[in-house]
Amino acid sequence: MAGKKKVALLGAGSWGTALACHLAAIGHRVFLWSRRLEQVDELKTNRENKRYLPGIILPAGVTVTGELEEALADAGTVVSSVPSHSFRGVLEKSLPHIPRGTTVVNTAKGIEQDTMLLMSQVFNQVTGGGRDGDYVVLSGPSHAEEVALKLPTAVVVASLAQRAAESAQDLFMGESLRVYTNPDITGVEMGGALKNIIALGTGIIDGLNGSDNAKAALMTRGLAEITRLGVAMHANPLTFAGLAGIGDLIVTCTSMHSRNRRAGIEIGRGKKLDQALEDVCMVVEGVRTTRAARGLAQGWGVEMPITEQMYRVLFEDLHPGQALKNLMTRIKTHEVEEVALSKINW
Repeated sequence: MAGKKKVALLGAGSWGTALACHLAAIGHRVFLWSRRLEQVDELKTNRENKRYLPGIILPAGVTVTGELEEALADAGTVVSSVPSHSFRGVLEKSLPHIPRGTTVVNTAKGIEQDTMLLMSQVFNQVTGGGRDGDYVVLSGPSHAEEVALKLPTAVVVASLAQRAAESAQDLFMGESLRVYTNPDITGVEMGGALKNIIALGTGIIDGLNGSDNAKAALMTRGLAEITRLGVAMHANPLTFAGLAGIGDLIVTCTSMHSRNRRAGIEIGRGKKLDQALEDVCMVVEGVRTTRAARGLAQGWGVEMPITEQMYRVLFEDLHPGQALKNLMTRIKTHEVEEVALSKINW
């Protein structure tokens, strides 16, 4: 298609591979970068990501490379699909090859564990400020397996600059992928990150007893505490009723495509965290996010009982059954909470 620009896609995991396939299918030239040279060789030879996205053949429009500079040269848009704990390092290496004004789309759903920074804040820190308008986050209910199969999916992009958000919207929009814009970058990033904690929890319930009632309660009250922390951090509460909030929460808590849910199931069955992560064989963002979210909750003075119990299960060896009992026997309270409108950044 005439007028299509080169896209640098950094990270060849399941989501990066799926997005590369999608972008190439709608006519873009995609350079898919992996830091692991053995993976580069495999992708070039087989045109299939057998470990992370088996059964999906890379379209002809996808060029695989292990050279970061080659991927970034003359790219109209940079899409980062590395995990949140790798975002800073890859960005630091990439930045000299990304001209000011180039849109950078981040798809990682996490919080930096040591600094407790959102990915937009990491971007601001690494770039030294002044480039916030180049940054876009893409989030929403979007399993890589289904996007790669061209199944109908809707996501949201957020940026401080409407220009950048609309540029990303135009880039990704296709018959099987609908993209909405939202100016609430904090809400979109918080929703995408924190739902992984709740997905770990619903997985644990599946592993313990499979109670549908308990899972519904955990998801609902999980959304309440996600919103509570988000609003404290000046997010728009309506964002959590959208694709990056309840939409992503539903799909991550209910699907076996969800690595967070699968890890939770193994923990609920009695496995230790390390063994559960080994069984999943992919990055489980919710583990690091639990530690970071607990720190944020303490720093902002926000009560997050589910996150607190998940932290104790993951890092203090609390039995999942006891964690569930702790939640069920908390002091009685109201369901609906008043939100101070003065705290909301509309």
